[in-house]
Amino acid sequence: MSQINVGGVVKGGLAAGVVMTISEFVLNVPVAGEQMNAEFAARNLPPVSTNQIAVFVVLTFLLGLLTVWLYAAIRPRLGAGPKTAIIAGLVVWACSYLNISITLAVLGFSSMSLAVLTIVWTLIEMILASSVGAYLYKEEAPVPRTATRASRPAI
Repeated sequence: MSQINVGGVVKGGLAAGVVMTISEFVLNVPVAGEQMNAEFAARNLPPVSTNQIAVFVVLTFLLGLLTVWLYAAIRPRLGAGPKTAIIAGLVVWACSYLNISITLAVLGFSSMSLAVLTIVWTLIEMILASSVGAYLYKEEAPVPRTATRASRPAI
């Protein structure tokens, strides 16, 4: 079984993070920004600050790295390719976006309509991001084994 190519995880993970960050910007500003701001105001919460956005961007890049790492980890069992990439993306999506969206809606911090929008949007986002990240991830070429004592001719 081959080792995970850390450089490949970083390259693919950063690319997945870029896809996710752009998607999150589009979702949270032009698509749902007004609704989010109205829901925050109705709960006497301040708008999202620049410092909070910086934290969210860092977390998004960490999710991108985690997604590609998971792809690399399950690839020997499920095979390389889009199906495995999508499975890795769906696992990360379910543990992050799906979980937090449902939790916030159930606790009353967001409306169910905003939760559904976020769940559907991020599902598509994660399928795309994991596919891009996995496409860029490549296993390193195996190092040829050198001759062992048992395989060397006796002198």
